[in-house]
Amino acid sequence: MMARACSSLFLAAVAAALVFAVPTLAGDPDYLQDICVADLSSELKLNGFPCKANATAEDFFSGVLAKPGATNTTSGSVVTGANVEKVPGLNTLGVSLSRIDYAPGGLNPPHTHPRATEVVFVLYGELDVGFITTANKLFAKTITQGDVFAFPRGLVHFQKNTGDKPAAVISAFNSQLPGTQSIAMTLFGASPEVPDDVLAKAFQIGTEEVDKIKAKFAPKS
Repeated sequence: MMARACSSLFLAAVAAALVFAVPTLAGDPDYLQDICVADLSSELKLNGFPCKANATAEDFFSGVLAKPGATNTTSGSVVTGANVEKVPGLNTLGVSLSRIDYAPGGLNPPHTHPRATEVVFVLYGELDVGFITTANKLFAKTITQGDVFAFPRGLVHFQKNTGDKPAAVISAFNSQLPGTQSIAMTLFGASPEVPDDVLAKAFQIGTEEVDKIKAKFAPKS
């Protein structure tokens, strides 16, 4: 009888642990009301944005993704976000979009989204895409118009336009503000700077090479 009771308690504890663990698998926390339009001007600091008093339909609208972005960048790509900072009505809803445009040969450099899984839908063009697991295994594929590809939350990933014509995708995220951390920019363009000896040892290169790379990521004056 005692063993059966202990077994029941153990199963109940496991079930409770699973119930409380499930929300941590989601992107953003569940919301507690119909809408909470972000008051982007508020000085109040919290996990998200406070709600503004008077919401309108315009708070839930944006045409920011309608037109291609300028791809005359160093990497040949540009990301246009439609997150809570551009669409305040997304506050607490746990979703956002981006549009990524690529010049021929353009690259969206290796980066991560610490707060969201990403799914891309190809509007036009051809891209080589991939992500790397924590076991250093690369999952890569060539995708074309109408295709979908997913990048798991927090894993390093990239997209490259392999064609001789422009390409574009729409990205969906399970976060109102997924965040983006570019690997190269994070390490070589940080402020204050990451020490040269740390980067030299990490990448097995000399400090002179580190300085040369840092110079390329230095803020434009």
